[in-house]
Amino acid sequence: MVDNYLYEVMRQRMRNVPDGFFRYIYHELPDEARMLGLTGPRGVGKSTLLFQKIKEYGADSLYVDVDDIYFSTHRLVELADVFVKSGGKFLAIDEVHKYEGWSRELKQIYDNYPKLRIIFTGSSVLDIKRGESDLSRRALMYHMQGLSFREYLELFHNVRTPVVTLAGILGHEVELPEVEHPLPLFGEYLRKGYFPFSSEPGFGLRLNQIINQTVETDIPLYAGMTASTARKLKQLMGVLSRLAPYKPSIENLAQEVGVSKNNLPEYLVMLEKAGMISLLRDDTSGLRVLGKIEKLYIDNTNFIYAMAGTDTNIGNVRETFFLNQMRVRYDVMASRISDFRIEDYTFEVGGRNKGFRQLKDAEKGIVVKDDIEFGSGVTVPLWHFGLTY
Repeated sequence: MVDNYLYEVMRQRMRNVPDGFFRYIYHELPDEARMLGLTGPRGVGKSTLLFQKIKEYGADSLYVDVDDIYFSTHRLVELADVFVKSGGKFLAIDEVHKYEGWSRELKQIYDNYPKLRIIFTGSSVLDIKRGESDLSRRALMYHMQGLSFREYLELFHNVRTPVVTLAGILGHEVELPEVEHPLPLFGEYLRKGYFPFSSEPGFGLRLNQIINQTVETDIPLYAGMTASTARKLKQLMGVLSRLAPYKPSIENLAQEVGVSKNNLPEYLVMLEKAGMISLLRDDTSGLRVLGKIEKLYIDNTNFIYAMAGTDTNIGNVRETFFLNQMRVRYDVMASRISDFRIEDYTFEVGGRNKGFRQLKDAEKGIVVKDDIEFGSGVTVPLWHFGLTY
């Protein structure tokens, strides 16, 4: 029999799990898959999603956190064996990256128990191809980011509005009848709406803890970095918080941080995967992931306010919001003449007085303005782009 302690822990942690609100990715996870992996930065709600799945699948389910002291003397494969023999059908495993030998044991569980369904969460830097065993042919992987402006409205203000496509936004189809003036709520979102825990006490402190733990612990642990390298990584994050959005000079940045210019690109990719920064690439060969890095951003606007405080530049915030929200559903690339390009459209992001001058050579130019409630023609409010997921 499965140790009753694990069921008690699961029941305790499920008590405050919300029933009426589900993250955008919840209904995208295929029920027929035998093994699902969910990665994402700290604090975006991965554990909550696991508990919601447990509630959905019922009594034959079990949640475990591999960071629990239970796993100091027990192995996952042993638990899976006992769980299946006790009639278990759905096993949810949280923070799998903290478990030594996670990929090897997940592969063994998958192969040995074909009727067991597994969903696991892990750090954004988790790579299922780099563990001791390659899980890429067994696990379907999904990445989850923080709240969209649409999700924020639903979770914190009980305002429900449907997802709007890019075509719908550009066609001025956005409607928010329950909110007479959306800009105050949008400003609140930019400061503290990206994370589901933003209404809890000590939000700013917890946000800084997430940044520190990710840079000092998560990335070094997974990448096998030394303590001195981890300190360089934190120093790099501090430098980037002052410079972003920043058109990177690898040589200058490496010199300022005091690291080898040969190692710096790897550090930047690690910070991007961990949800600390965003790298805006060009459209080299039509493949965004292979393109040259044109500009570097802090990942989300909440991080900007947490790190920059009173020195926060609103222009940086606007561009960061646009990139952060649109990247979930679309390939966002650097524009040669303006800020961003998505599909055939070129976007210039700015305040209410932003003009069309920089877009005069764009075939399909769109002016994205902050501080306006409604748009017309080629002018679109910035907050509309927070409704795409």
